[in-house]
Amino acid sequence: MKYIELTVHTSTEASELVADVMWEYTAYGVAISDVADVIALQNDKAVFWDYIDDEVTRGGNDVLVKCFLETADADTAIASIMREIDTRRDLAGDALAFGTLEETKREIEGDDWIDVWKNHFRPLHIGKRVVVVPEWIDYKKEEHEVVVLLDSNMAFGTGEHETTAMCLELLQEYLGADSVCIDVGCGSGILGIAAAKLGAKRSYLTDIDPIAVESSRHNAEKNGVAERVTVARSDLLENSAIKGDVILANITAEILVLLAPSMPENLKETGTLILSGILNDRVQKVKDAFEAVGLKTAEERHRGEWCALVLERGV
Repeated sequence: MKYIELTVHTSTEASELVADVMWEYTAYGVAISDVADVIALQNDKAVFWDYIDDEVTRGGNDVLVKCFLETADADTAIASIMREIDTRRDLAGDALAFGTLEETKREIEGDDWIDVWKNHFRPLHIGKRVVVVPEWIDYKKEEHEVVVLLDSNMAFGTGEHETTAMCLELLQEYLGADSVCIDVGCGSGILGIAAAKLGAKRSYLTDIDPIAVESSRHNAEKNGVAERVTVARSDLLENSAIKGDVILANITAEILVLLAPSMPENLKETGTLILSGILNDRVQKVKDAFEAVGLKTAEERHRGEWCALVLERGV
């Protein structure tokens, strides 16, 4: 079977958002090729490289994001993908550079692609208890483990990315028994669903993307927590009467800054705000925005080029 490979040229900062959009239209995999990831690995003293071509690490901010589409539906899907990316660029304005957004496509032989892609995924053990398991894998969990199943045709958020992994780790450390959890920009729903399975009495998930909302509801059903998970399509919770013990937001720094004035309205006085998706050179900008509304940094965690923050009132 043949597939169409769509490649979009973007920036490091916007690559996750572009990948997010692509996940809405494919069940056959999304790949990000970013020289910044290679440089981060090169600087990681736990990894030894025999040889890296100087051209690879010379820099530039042209990041390639690829997805794979069925030939019959490719043209329609590509038009929708590019339209949605343009919409997100317009919403971000000057706060986020999207690069050229040049698109290319080519036909590839893909008889074994889906199997190769699925073979890439394995159960991910994140923190002390959470294991993220693709639905096609038969996984036998240990007694202490909490398994989060994700559908193969999911919105962005598999737990593989550093930003999601840090959120899941921090969630396990700060979520108390019978807590109320709010997940802003929920994507696949992985964070809010994990919270429900870890013991949250209620999880409220929001996203501006209708496909993400549908995916989160589907995954909540698959994980048997739908009765404790509410999913809504919005930037933030429209009902300010809902207060969270823990609010999670794994978004870009620029969007977090825009949300800073309104987000504390839904946080309990003793609540905890966990932010991720922040590039290291944008951390102070996020801290300043939330400090201006009365939230102080309780913990800062870095992984590669990314940072996660834990914020509380009166720290």
